[in-house]
Order: sequence, then C-alpha cells, then structure tokens
Amino acid sequence: MNIITNLLNDLYLRKKNVGAILNFLLVLTLAFPISAIAQDSGVLATTEDSLRGSITAERGWWKVVYYDLNVTIQPEDSSITGYNNITYRVTKEPKRIQIDLQDPLTIDQITQNGEPLEYQRAENSYAYMVDIPENITRDSLYTITVYYQGKPKVAKNAPWDGGFVWEQDSLGNHWIATANQGLGASAWWPNKDHQSAEPDSMLINITVPNEIKNVSNGRLRGTTNHDNGMTTWHWFVSNPINNYNVAVNAGNYVNFKDTYEGKDGTLDLDYWVLEHNLDKAKKQFQQVKPMMQCFEDWFGPYPFYEDSFKLVETPHLGMEHQSAVAYGNGYQNGYRGTDLSGSGWGLKWDFIIIHEAAHEWWGNNITTSDAADMWVHEGFTSYSESIYTECQFGKKAGAEYTRGMRDGIKNKEPITGKYGLNNEGSSDMYNKAHNMLHTIRQIVDNDSTWKNILSGIQNKFRHQIVTADQIERYIIEQSGKDLDDIFDQYVHYTDIPAFQYYIKNDVLYYRWKADIEHFDMPLKVTLANDSYTFIYPSSDRWKRSELHLTSADSFKIHKDFYIKTDSVSSR
Repeated sequence: MNIITNLLNDLYLRKKNVGAILNFLLVLTLAFPISAIAQDSGVLATTEDSLRGSITAERGWWKVVYYDLNVTIQPEDSSITGYNNITYRVTKEPKRIQIDLQDPLTIDQITQNGEPLEYQRAENSYAYMVDIPENITRDSLYTITVYYQGKPKVAKNAPWDGGFVWEQDSLGNHWIATANQGLGASAWWPNKDHQSAEPDSMLINITVPNEIKNVSNGRLRGTTNHDNGMTTWHWFVSNPINNYNVAVNAGNYVNFKDTYEGKDGTLDLDYWVLEHNLDKAKKQFQQVKPMMQCFEDWFGPYPFYEDSFKLVETPHLGMEHQSAVAYGNGYQNGYRGTDLSGSGWGLKWDFIIIHEAAHEWWGNNITTSDAADMWVHEGFTSYSESIYTECQFGKKAGAEYTRGMRDGIKNKEPITGKYGLNNEGSSDMYNKAHNMLHTIRQIVDNDSTWKNILSGIQNKFRHQIVTADQIERYIIEQSGKDLDDIFDQYVHYTDIPAFQYYIKNDVLYYRWKADIEHFDMPLKVTLANDSYTFIYPSSDRWKRSELHLTSADSFKIHKDFYIKTDSVSSR
C-alpha cells in the first residue's frame, strides 16, 4: 500500500488533478479493503469516513435529483419520525444503492413504487446498501422512500460538534435547531451524504408543536394544521443545495421583512427572530443591505434570488444554511463582541452576518466536491470579511484586517485534507487561505482584474460542484500570472515561503526557501526610498538587485505579502 500512497502523493502535489485522484480511489476500492486505504493515507480514518467521503460503487451510478423530506419533531422526548422521498436519475449501470443514516436513528422500511426493498447495513458504518429492482433503466428517474425514526444525535457544542440542538429560550419556549456540517446531514435525515451530492431542488416539510414555528431553507409554501396540536411547515428550495445546509429552526419566532434592489432585481429579505429580540434584530440586521451591496459588487448577484435571503435566530452561534443563514451572535458587532483580527476593524460589523452570508457565494453557490478542499469555502469566505471592511472603510482598513488575522494561523498542518475520507484540512483554512488570496491580489497588482476574477468564478461555476484545482486554474488563466507554485506551497504544505536576504555594498541578495522545488513568487520591496518595486526571487539560486536607499535600514518588504522573512549573514 506504500506504492499506492506514493502514487497518490505524486498526483496530488505535481498536478493537483483531483478528478484523477478520486477516480483512482474508486478503482482502489474494488481491489483493496477500504480500511486499508484509510490506514495508509496517514489519517486516522474509519470505514465510515471512507464510505462517507468517497464516491463508492453504490453511489457512483446515480444522481440525486430531488428530495421530499418529511420530519415530525417531538420536543418533549427529543425524538423525530419521518420519511424522505429520494428521486434519482440512473446515470450508469445500476448496482445497489447507498443511503446514509446515522445512529441512533433507525430505518423502518425502504420502498420503491410502494414495494419494500431489501437492505443491509455496511459493517462499522452508517451506510445502508439497498437492493434495487432489476428493471430500472439508464437515464430514467425513480423514487425510493426511506422511513425512519429515533432520537438523533444531540449536539454537544453546535455548530462545531453538531447534531440536533434542543434548547429553551429565556421565556421557557422550545428552541430547536440543527447544525451538522462535517458531521453530516445523515445525523438527522436519510440521504446521499456526500458533499458533491446536491439535489436540483427540495421540499422540506417539518412538523412541530403549534406553539412554535419552523423556519427552513427556501420559501414558505404554506402550513398545515393537524388535530393533534401540531403544524407542518412546508418550505421549498428551488436551487441546488448542500445536504449540510438543510436546516430545522423551530422557536417562538416573529417575522419581519424587507427588500433589496440588487443586480438580479428585487431580493426578498426575510428575518425570523425570537419575539423578545425583535427590536434588537431590526437594528442589527440593518447591516444586511450594505453587505449585499458590497458582495454583489465584488462577487456578482446573490446566487439565490428565487429562494430569498433569510436570517434566522438560533441557539448556536451561526451557520451558512443556504437562504436561511443561522444567526446567534447576540446582536452585537465582532465575533461574540471581540475582534478576531485585533485591528479594531472587526468590531465595526457583525461577524456572523458578514461571514455566514458570504458563504452564500463561497460554499453554497460553488461547492467543492470533496471536504478536503474546504479551504475554498472557508478561505474565500474569510477573505470576504476583508472585502467588506474595504467596502465600508477603505482599502487600507481591509488590508489591516487581513494582516491582523495572521496571529491566528498555526502552520502546523496543511489546509488541504485527505481526499476520499471525509477529511478537512487544518483550521488554518480560514486565515491562511485568506492571507494567501490577499497575497495573490498583490501579485495580480490590478484591482479591476482581481475583482473580475472573483466575480468571474461565481459566474463561471454558478450552482456547480467544483474542485480546488478548477478554482486555481481559473485564477491563473484570468490573471495571466504563474501562480502554480504559490497555490502548491500555501495550500498543500504546512509552512509558508521564507524570503532570505542580505545587503552588502548597496546590493540586495535574495532567494526563496520553500518546500516546492524551483519555487518562484514575485515580491514587492523598496529598492529605492519609499517606492515599492517587484523583484523575482526563486529558490534555485541567489539573485541580486542594486539598492538606491539612504541607508540599508530603510529597506522594506511589502507587508501585504504573507511570508516569512529571514535576514541572513552575508555570504
């Protein structure tokens, strides 16, 4: 298996061909036990991680088209019952079908066209392998129904350690929410639980006691009152949606509305908050319109006009639930009242509103096919915080915010995870990728071009599943810059490049020290007083440039490049 690992690493580091890696992993599953591949990856992975994170043979032949999810929630005993109608298209030769549902929930029955289907649970996993009828044909649509029940996993510390949140508000009313990114949507409903598996649209029918209201994704189609003191809330999502974005939010909510005249017309703004927080919400949520104006200017139209934009108050901090952004920041600026950047700019706006809403573009509009590439979601979204700061307070403020985020970077593990294992990279995927993008902006050295690149990504890959490689290729092609080494070093390795230099007799000698062989990256420095100029160091050899400074002490390296600096002794 060491040969396999070496081959994967070669594919991964040389060309970043994620598609080739995923195809290779799929072939391996036919020849080797999944657990063996997981162990050899260098990650402490389980069979469940592999079945969750890879396109197995039981996933690869069908595409989910539509979910019709029906769930009844019983707050008194923290239980749920329900069923999911899963409409799928046959795209390849049919095999068994994999459906995911996590303990302690149990499946009661699986049917297709009213006929029960046989199924078995895969060993040491939450995956169920279902025998399908023999008469299904390629390019046709079918619907299976999964009936289930139980007490779903309770979140220990949502949204990070997720699941179902069963809380009460300060007035003693039930307050319920779901948050399951990473953990998986199968923690509370049966589905094809892979990040690449988005239905084209979805109906979400949530039944709760009459005294509370449920708010889910998309638009409310109506409610159905039942004789047993329960009400079903029918929400419809007309756009593709990530599994982990599908949400329950149930509480003693009141609703207020607004509209925003945006790039694609009139956008409905819909706010659901606890009744006693209505006045606070009306004041704090005034930040939504300037946020929309900024992000539409930089990234293009809000991606889900058909489904509206919602903020929903939740008993956890927040999540990027598509068209129903979860908000739990206490109606205060900053991140729970603090500035993560230490620059002061992070207290000028509400972190959860800005960060989670930015995910509507970065993560929801474009979604990576593998959790290993989550840096695309989180890095661009973290960078969006700087963009918003720039929109409101100027370019200098945005740059100061970005530089301030460097203190939170550990550089202990790469920000890319292991493919096919439901494995994310390190938490540096936020601040490190943020600062990498800011560095690339300096290299592009044209704000109009950079702005067009960001909005171009959103337009070219609108409502698509992508790889990190596709995003990198687009930036490289549109910028006309050779950025391969930069993406490789910052995304695939732990450390950042170190600029080694010394000054002797008014001459600057310099080179890069990096993990990438033949590493090249332009850098701005002062070769003359108070004037920044590009130099072109490489890791292959020492280069030299003449200095025209009043003194060597006035030599400066542009601080918007996220690098290490190493002033070495003259050679």
